[in-house]
Amino acid sequence: MLKSNEIKIDKSSDTQYPIHDLLRLRWSPLAFSERAVEPEKLCSVLEAARWAASSFNEQPWSFIVATKDNQAEFERLLSCLAEGNQEWAQNAPVLMLSVAKVNFERNGIENRHAFHDVGAAVASAAIQATALGLFIHQMAGFDVPKTKEVYGIPNGYEPVEAIALGYLGNSETLSEKLLQREQAPRTRRSLEQFVFSGSWNQASSLVKQ
Repeated sequence: MLKSNEIKIDKSSDTQYPIHDLLRLRWSPLAFSERAVEPEKLCSVLEAARWAASSFNEQPWSFIVATKDNQAEFERLLSCLAEGNQEWAQNAPVLMLSVAKVNFERNGIENRHAFHDVGAAVASAAIQATALGLFIHQMAGFDVPKTKEVYGIPNGYEPVEAIALGYLGNSETLSEKLLQREQAPRTRRSLEQFVFSGSWNQASSLVKQ
């Protein structure tokens, strides 16, 4: 039951074609609840990442996880974020960093799919989070050199993104600027703008309206 002054935003997507509700309901909030994420649910989200597809089954992902159960570790990870992201991400109960191993284990050759595969793992985690009533917000805004230094990330590994995870919070707690972002309608390019056939930038007849 929501309190009378508590506002939570529904941003389920308006799709051109039907998609699964877990995909339609997934979005990236800025307002997170103080409610802790149950350890078994957090592990379930990470398990979903574990079973993502990857080139040659390389599984090039690693995750650094910090929860508010350990405030010092949480603050350490928070300090790696861009200031604009710290403003809202400090309220999330879980922060993570995804890291890619950029060379193949079997031969040392550059794995140009590593970032893609880490993204696929996080996408799987985001869908599992949605199934559990949780939300993930992925962030490009973090200090890569500082992250490498703080966590001793070795050569051959690259931080990919920061992630906030938790239950949806009260949007009224956000600043006016962040509230405007939270309330802004979700937009996507139409299928005609990125599904091609025959040649580049020629919309496929499959998706032409």
